[in-house]
Amino acid sequence: MENLSEGQVQGVSVVTAELPKARIIDRRQYARDLFVFHLEPQAPFSFKAGQYVTLGINGIERPYSIASAPFEPLLEIFIRRVDPEKGGVLTPLLWELGKGDEVTMRPRAKGIFTFEPDVQNHVMVATTTGIAPFISILRQHFQEGPHGHRFFLFDGSSFQDEFVYDGELIELTRRYVEWVEFLPVVSMPESEINLGWKGHTGMVHGLIKEHLAVWGLDRAHTLVYACGHPGMIAGVKEDLQPEGWRVKEERFWRDP
Repeated sequence: MENLSEGQVQGVSVVTAELPKARIIDRRQYARDLFVFHLEPQAPFSFKAGQYVTLGINGIERPYSIASAPFEPLLEIFIRRVDPEKGGVLTPLLWELGKGDEVTMRPRAKGIFTFEPDVQNHVMVATTTGIAPFISILRQHFQEGPHGHRFFLFDGSSFQDEFVYDGELIELTRRYVEWVEFLPVVSMPESEINLGWKGHTGMVHGLIKEHLAVWGLDRAHTLVYACGHPGMIAGVKEDLQPEGWRVKEERFWRDP
């Protein structure tokens, strides 16, 4: 995220300059602390799938990956609330907003965590809100069809009710059987919230090597993308890079 001269509050940028705004058209809550905004920018705004936008309230800003695709009319943002006692500064303010409220929005999207068209196999690894840029990339890509690219998406969360986009991703696997694989993984199968869970369990990055072999993917035609918790990203890199796999990571993590 860019350096801003007006200072920092607990790692969150504080600015006083007048910025464009975006209106909340829809707000939906998921699980205990997850929510999705659909925003209508009040000024022209363009971006590439996988990029992020910087939002703010009262001069406090931070970056959020965009879940919507560039062809969609509204910006979709997937956010986790961080409690104030745990250091949350901006997300508690965003949590209180509803339909019709406004946030500031930096006029330019940023980031290089975008689709690499020269690669055939795209292995995408996310934890919770880290799924957002992958949703954007997949929506944009499949607007016109698969184009010969294959996608293998790992989505790791603590609890099964945190898979906000599982319905959409399961539908993609049904529609594009040869092109999309989706593996949701819960890390706390013993929790009551996960009763009845019959899918994969454990740390999401621990499943990747096994499935690379099962799918018969090769290093020359495969790129691994990782977005989410820093521990997950570190695990992906430690497991795969020494064996010659290429890893592309989203380099910022949420400020609270």
